[in-house]
Formats: sequence, C-alpha cells, structure tokens
Amino acid sequence: MTVRPSCAELAGRKTRVSVDDFFNPGNAPIALGSPSEGVTLRWVTLEASDDEFARMSSWLAPAEHARAARFSREFLSRRYIVGRAALRWTLADVLGMPPSAVPIVRGERGRPRLATVTDVDFNVSHTQGVGLIGIARGVRIGVDVEQADRDVRADGLARKFLTRAEQATLEPLPEAQRRERFLRYWTCKEAMSKSTGHGLSAPFRDIEILLDENIELVRGPAPYSPAQWRLHAVDVPRGYLATLALWSVPV
Repeated sequence: MTVRPSCAELAGRKTRVSVDDFFNPGNAPIALGSPSEGVTLRWVTLEASDDEFARMSSWLAPAEHARAARFSREFLSRRYIVGRAALRWTLADVLGMPPSAVPIVRGERGRPRLATVTDVDFNVSHTQGVGLIGIARGVRIGVDVEQADRDVRADGLARKFLTRAEQATLEPLPEAQRRERFLRYWTCKEAMSKSTGHGLSAPFRDIEILLDENIELVRGPAPYSPAQWRLHAVDVPRGYLATLALWSVPV
C-alpha cells in the first residue's frame, strides 16, 4: 500500500495542512499521524477514475454491492463503493490479507465488525466526498469528521445535544466560532456514540466534554463513564474537524 506523508510530517513544513497536500491519484488511503499507540488512521477521497473504481469495486462482497445499489443517486453509490473499498484496503494492510478477503460482517446494532479477527475494531466517518478510517487493537474505536465551516444552527442544536456547561462556552463567541465549537463537541459525542453503536440514540445531553488543550470526557451515564474513555483531536486537512474516541472495553 502506498503511504503518503502524515499530517504531522506535513505540518512540519507548513503552519496547517491543506487538502491539496493529499492529492493521491492511486486512491490509496493516506496515513495520518495517530495520537494513540496501536491506532491506525487513514484519510480517503471518495472519488476515483473509472479504472480505479472498477478495481476497487471488485473487492466488495455481494451484500456491499446490494447496499450500493439502494442509493438513489449514482454519485452516492460510487462514493459508498470507493469508501468501502478504502476500508477494505486499510484493513487488508493491517491484517496482511487481500482486500477482498477481509471478513466484514454486520455486528450488534448494525455496527460493522470483523468476523474472524477478535482483537481488531474499526470505524469510518464520511463527509462531502472525503472520509476518515480508524482501526484499533484491543479497544473499541469511533471516529467522526465534519467540515469546519458546515452551516449548522448552532444555538438550537446546542440546546438539543449539549449540556448546560457546554452551551455556556458557546454563548460569548461570534456566530462562526459558535458553529465551529459546536461541531467540535459534536465530533466528540458522535465518535463516542459510533464506538458504542448507539448512534443518535446516545444520551448526548448527559455526556459532558471539556474542550481544552486535551479533550476530556467529564461525565456521562454508563457506558459513557469517564474512566473508560480517551478522546483525541485528529490532525486532518485544513477545513475539517475530527475526533477519535477509544472505549476501553474488549472488542
């Protein structure tokens, strides 16, 4: 697998990484710097030439092709196929097997897992034609990526998904900064809920995050107990926000 420079390496040359640094004509998932030992992070672009698309499409299982066929628009189907192939590519690199042989199955609450590899967990997040893949050994993992300038109604969403203490940190900020701070909180909570498999049914308003030099889970009901969680900002291309959540329960 071709590995491009990590965000950390590129950041040493520039003040901030640009998505232009990640031009990758072979569509290989690109290695990102990992904030935690035993974690693999890859950045992917969900576009591919027709030749690359055909090659990557051949790795998918029949059930994955069936799911791709259910998308209402062709570009969404293609993005799903490229994203799933990139996941298989990354797992194949970690596991030492061909992408088509990676045994992805539907697990508890519909969360994908590996059928025959018991100590490896993975998670994927997509937004507007790009994606983030996370793989961990021995713990459950969740990742979430968002566009930093995504147009969201931060005040209304904050009342719905943030604790009162979190909402208070948004109040003195200008509108654009309120939106970005809300999205930072959101990536933390979404990454955690993807790790557990709860998705949008997670108790977001009872999960409290401290956004400081380090991200910290302050409080939350089981299974969102602070002692079991580590949260890390991921160094992704300029214009995006991403969080890695690690849940210390057996895979």
